[in-house]
Amino acid sequence: MSHAEEAIRPRTPRIGEEARSADAPRSVPSDAAYSPPRLIELSPQNLYDKCMALARNLWWSWHPEVTNLFRELDPIRFRQLDHNPIALLAEFTPERLEARAAELVLYSRINQAYRRLKEYVGAEDTWSDVHAGVLGSKPVVYFSAEFGIHESVPIYSGGLGVLSGDHVKSASGLGLPLIAVGLFYNQGYFKQQLDIDGYQHEEYLQTRVDLLPIEPAIGVDGKPIVVQVDTRGGGIRAKVWKMAVGRCNLYLLDCDVEGNSPEDRALTSRLYGGDTRVRIRQELVLGIGGVRAIRALGVTPGVYHLNEGHSVFATLEAVREQMNANGFSYDDAVRMVARQTVFTTHTPVPAGHDRFDGGLIEEHLGPMRDSLGISHEQLMALGRVEPHNHAEPFCMTVLGLKLSRRANAVSQLHGHVSRKMWANLWPWRVEEEVPIGHITNGVHVPSWLSWQMLQLYDRIFPANWFRKMGEPGIWQSIYDVDPGELWETHYALKNLLLQFVRRRVSRQCRRRGECDEAVEAARNVLDPNILTIGFARRFATYKRADLVLNDLERLFTLIADRDRPIQIIFAGKAHPADEPGKGLIRKIANLRHDPRTSGRIVFIEDYDINVCRHLIQGVDVWLNNPRRPLEASGTSGQKVVLNGGLNCSILDGWWAEAYDGKNGFAIGRGEIHANDEITDRRDYEALYETLEKEVIPCFYERDADGLPRRWIQMMMNSIGSLAWRFSAHRMVMDYARACYVPAAGGVSCDMTNR
Repeated sequence: MSHAEEAIRPRTPRIGEEARSADAPRSVPSDAAYSPPRLIELSPQNLYDKCMALARNLWWSWHPEVTNLFRELDPIRFRQLDHNPIALLAEFTPERLEARAAELVLYSRINQAYRRLKEYVGAEDTWSDVHAGVLGSKPVVYFSAEFGIHESVPIYSGGLGVLSGDHVKSASGLGLPLIAVGLFYNQGYFKQQLDIDGYQHEEYLQTRVDLLPIEPAIGVDGKPIVVQVDTRGGGIRAKVWKMAVGRCNLYLLDCDVEGNSPEDRALTSRLYGGDTRVRIRQELVLGIGGVRAIRALGVTPGVYHLNEGHSVFATLEAVREQMNANGFSYDDAVRMVARQTVFTTHTPVPAGHDRFDGGLIEEHLGPMRDSLGISHEQLMALGRVEPHNHAEPFCMTVLGLKLSRRANAVSQLHGHVSRKMWANLWPWRVEEEVPIGHITNGVHVPSWLSWQMLQLYDRIFPANWFRKMGEPGIWQSIYDVDPGELWETHYALKNLLLQFVRRRVSRQCRRRGECDEAVEAARNVLDPNILTIGFARRFATYKRADLVLNDLERLFTLIADRDRPIQIIFAGKAHPADEPGKGLIRKIANLRHDPRTSGRIVFIEDYDINVCRHLIQGVDVWLNNPRRPLEASGTSGQKVVLNGGLNCSILDGWWAEAYDGKNGFAIGRGEIHANDEITDRRDYEALYETLEKEVIPCFYERDADGLPRRWIQMMMNSIGSLAWRFSAHRMVMDYARACYVPAAGGVSCDMTNR
């Protein structure tokens, strides 16, 4: 059976087992040529339709055995198309697909996958049916500005989007009635290319809608949904797309419709592009337009979950609905909506929260203000820490905190930071009693677990382990794995990573027109026997991608060490307007020209879900050294855990509550200084002390069998202690118990002590 989390009928075989028809032969005669019969009669069109049905539900993206069906049709083309099965199938006729399926004997596998998808979507014995039944008639509506479901659907930029995607996928696995709402960016986030000097250039590509698993959303009137949001300058219209993500649906608003001005038609073309005027108009469409889209579907939400401040205008539309539909006063409607609203903040830096001046607010929310019957100053007060401070702009996070009764940060440490940051909103409370709790982020295990580790877990773990990924007992089976087998599995994944890196880096060299010698050198970078460190994330300066480069001579000494060398793989994008971030990328990328690196420092362009997947599955160590406490949570290191890699990190975000001294490595002791320069200097020294005295000796210490026993034990400790705690299943169950069910039932709650 699949490693996935869903409840599958007992008759479905486990992963690695082939479905067997009653008339299938038990053995193949050795004295005659044998041609397997078609176990299931499928016409070319029927076969094509089943494959397309699989491709049009992103359920396939976290089932490697289904992904492999598409890959086997044409492995090279599948890779070139960003693993997009719809784009791949578009290049096949039904007759050609049938011929290829016959050649590869895929009939039974396609039929089995199709049946499993149908059973999965229609299952009625999920976790949510038992633990969150009230949501069946009062679903959760989950808003986010970006969703990272799969690399073939480019409507995400980084961590926030991937977290949102993992949240939806785990909600699907748990059977949670959740409807996701976002924006459709037809140019997505930018493609990154570095020039010969290492400088980042951005390229925006038009996405072909016909090659995505989306379709027009249909309202209760049987017509495609188009919503309108009014501003003082006129209305903004948006059509709505529907995307299936397992049992959940994701609805995406798209402003490229007739009737909009050219400015507004381009409004949702790019993620995080444009100025503050573009940003507020996008957020208007996401929040107010999103609620109207849900209403057009005939859905009455029990819970509004606002993931970060981009969507909090949704609360104003919900208040307006309560007033118009049920006759409540403004104050009573605000109280009712607040009880239904869950607000998650991700940003520990004051400057990272969206703020708009009074002019932009009046231009865009004036009609809404009229409907609510409140003054401009009353509206502005909703977004101000100091309601009567006319110089203070309107802050989206402040609105989210004021119009929700359940607010949370995304790690324990981030909870402390958030309570301190927003304490002035509750001046009558001490900081510890500020009503902002925390639910630590987690990752969707099936999406990030490698095929090789999955096979290992499937063989060693209990048969139903995939149903209980958020429970600690399941993961203790890792201690039953043979250490040599675990190491061999990791070594195989590491080799796959290096093959991927060589392919990507050599392609980068060819694109830049570098000489044949440089291209050939790129094909041979890195060594699987050397300690391999990965660093990949958004290149914001506080994440300090260059901390390890503070003393190049010291770094080069480690790289060139004859007996215990290291090598580092970097990847990541800087925001197009972030010149300091681009400078960091240039600094790192240009190290390839220094002969002292010996091909042991590489930078991979265009960091996305695919690049991340390869890195987190194959590195020995995942390096994370942000300036504490500016990492709200971080989830890339959690993905590394699942695949046997170890974390080496500042005690910030999730690692501050994860590290126990035996499951990875800590940089420093969690201390910070009022002077950032001193903090950076201390952390740099702590980083090298950890590398030189802990990480490197542990990795290269081998027994008579050539195994790094202490390292392998730490791998087991990491998996056993962390995989369950930082899974998205545990995260979504926490949200359901602490937030969704109480909110849908109208129960008040203070999450501060969570």
